[in-house]
Amino acid sequence: MFGDNKITGKLGENFAVYYLKNKKYNILETNYKNKCGEIDIIAKDGEVYVFVEVKLRNSLDYGFPYEAVIKKKQNHIKNTALSYLKLNHLLDEVQIRFDCISILGERYEDCVIEHLENIF
Repeated sequence: MFGDNKITGKLGENFAVYYLKNKKYNILETNYKNKCGEIDIIAKDGEVYVFVEVKLRNSLDYGFPYEAVIKKKQNHIKNTALSYLKLNHLLDEVQIRFDCISILGERYEDCVIEHLENIF
């Protein structure tokens, strides 16, 4: 099922959005892009802006999904978030957090979702 990375990414993001909505997060953006990079989901948890990286795998052959969020990827996400905050005039006014939603499985009903808050 996971031959195409775009399809896999979209599936994981759909799972993550559904999961976050069930936790009462307010989804502000999905697949947000700017000159610095991309953020899978931007949401609010209460008053906290949460920048979420989503990783989906169907097996542990290459490790846990969250292990793919390496330092280089973290830096891209941080720079993209900073640009988002500047663009929206939020830089000095908000609390922020960087989360990862790690998904293992092919179907939402059967998958294991691990929400790692404040991961970097």
